Amino acid sequence: MSESTTTGTAGVPTSSEAPPPAGAPDKSGKSAVQRILSGSVGRNLGLVAALLVLIVVGAVTAPDTFLTVSNTLTILRQASIIGVVSIGMTLVIISGGIDLSVGSVIGLASVVATIAAVQDLADQIHWVLMIVLALLVGLGAGLINGVIIAYGKVVAFMATLAMLVAARGLAEILAERRTLQVGDRGLIEFLNADLIGVDILIWIFAIVATLGWVILNRTTFGRRTVAIGGNREAARLAGINVKRHTMWLYAIAGLCAGIAAVMYLGRTTAGTSTHGTLLELDAIAAVVVGGTLLVGGRGTITGTVFGVLIFATLTNVFVQNNLNSSAQAVVKGVIIVVAVLLQQRFAKPTGRAT
Repeated sequence: MSESTTTGTAGVPTSSEAPPPAGAPDKSGKSAVQRILSGSVGRNLGLVAALLVLIVVGAVTAPDTFLTVSNTLTILRQASIIGVVSIGMTLVIISGGIDLSVGSVIGLASVVATIAAVQDLADQIHWVLMIVLALLVGLGAGLINGVIIAYGKVVAFMATLAMLVAARGLAEILAERRTLQVGDRGLIEFLNADLIGVDILIWIFAIVATLGWVILNRTTFGRRTVAIGGNREAARLAGINVKRHTMWLYAIAGLCAGIAAVMYLGRTTAGTSTHGTLLELDAIAAVVVGGTLLVGGRGTITGTVFGVLIFATLTNVFVQNNLNSSAQAVVKGVIIVVAVLLQQRFAKPTGRAT
């Protein structure tokens, strides 16, 4: 995928360096191959290599089941929910923020969509009402986070931590600590249907990932997001409304959480306050492994997708070989640490996104 640069239009800071003449030597002393490998292409190639290694391990250790079409779809299905959340998280982290509340927002949205009053109203109107309410809850929670962070000047870590606690508590109150079954079979059948042999949940992930890539790489909104993460003050001086932009970034993250809540309803046929527990940590891990800088200024939707697939494939390899889940957690931790160390060693914010 091509790079999105903070250039020109809409007041986004631009580089003052003129491109070197054709054939001029690179001042950094790097060869063309080194420049490619140290950029977005190299990072994505590294992720592809890691994914291929996991696929080879799975094929060798479970040759009869791992490479089947059904198992491949299972991996993609397992990656779909965390993948949708990770797309929203990528945009937030690129801007230099963080959102710890998405898991709890998923639980709250799933509960609101399945309480008795809502289901009764959906029976009279249409089951689409349940989907709309889940999305609105996610969007609303994200907007609250954004307003508190952007206009209340509260650190993102603390604001979203407060939402994490409050949303989970509100979900428990509304559900009375019970699991709320989805009564409308139309909604369940829709969310468990398939299109040309591929589950709807996988299609939802693909659509959200594509939209995320377009927003980041082909819109002014994406360029401004990168600019804010690279240098917040410079972005403000260039005319970007940093506060309003930040608010909408968290709204997008909340909307992604609402979409994930709907996907949970399809997978579990129920709403509960426990949906999405610790999912925010998995999302952040996938984003970091995918090459997005925690300090902001550079991000990659493509890398995030690969990060999600790496963790989903790793989980599947462990399941296929009946390995201990605790060992799996250790391996995930090692992968995250290695990714962060590599970021510190090689990655520098350049105001670019992939």
